[in-house]
Amino acid sequence: MTPKKIDRVRALAKINLTLRVLGVRRDGYHALETTFQSLALHDTLTIRAVRGPFRITCDDPSCPTDRRNLVWRAAARVWRASGRRGAPRGAAVHIAKRIPMQAGLGGGSSDAAAALRALGRRWRVGESELRRIAASLGADVPYFFEGGTVLGVERGDLLFRLSDHPAAWVVLVLPAFGVSTKDAYGWFDKDNKVVGRAFQASRGANDLQAPVARRHPGIARLVRALRRRGAHLAAMSGSGSAVFGLFRRRPQALRAARALASASRRTAVTRTVGRAGYRRLVGN
Repeated sequence: MTPKKIDRVRALAKINLTLRVLGVRRDGYHALETTFQSLALHDTLTIRAVRGPFRITCDDPSCPTDRRNLVWRAAARVWRASGRRGAPRGAAVHIAKRIPMQAGLGGGSSDAAAALRALGRRWRVGESELRRIAASLGADVPYFFEGGTVLGVERGDLLFRLSDHPAAWVVLVLPAFGVSTKDAYGWFDKDNKVVGRAFQASRGANDLQAPVARRHPGIARLVRALRRRGAHLAAMSGSGSAVFGLFRRRPQALRAARALASASRRTAVTRTVGRAGYRRLVGN
């Protein structure tokens, strides 16, 4: 079957309903136990057949479009897995960016997974190989081949499907600053005593929240504000800087989002997506 000249694929965001840092592995990565949850908020990737080298464009000027972008690395590895040599050619990807960067919402990893699926179809690479490539690109990328509610252990890349979390409306509060994953884990290491290779840490919904909030106190204030406005769960997502609150009713979520929007932060209202809905939306 000849590949379509144009593919459009969604890359859905995620939040971490829980995130525990259990220790440091021998390879230097942190051992985690985290509960992923997919959201309807998404980027859109448009893949076109072109003449010449592979290239990326994006409507967000802060998003890298060179080899720093995980989509580029995904393309290079799918190209090699298809048996082709040299640098990838014949395709261009445009990313319509709606998931904020450095927010703990998985935008870059989800974009990479979406590119793997689309380019795998285009260059005839099977799903098992695509999943292997996903694991080589980053700890969060394999989750985006699953979607819904999933427990991640080890680096967060050993996955176990869970029953879908009850449907909820989600308020995302997005500060003007971002937090890099490297910084968040570095602050955690600095702030928490290591005994052997295990951490003695205070426990909340997200073990990274306290060290990030020490450097950015507004994070903790936003979590408290979401709880006051009726969120039955509120926390920082991943390594931050986004904070989320789960609400049972849309009007309540909309009121909270309006109240917390300001000149220094923006808000968005979205919803959780279960596993079947995720597969339908991403085209699995």
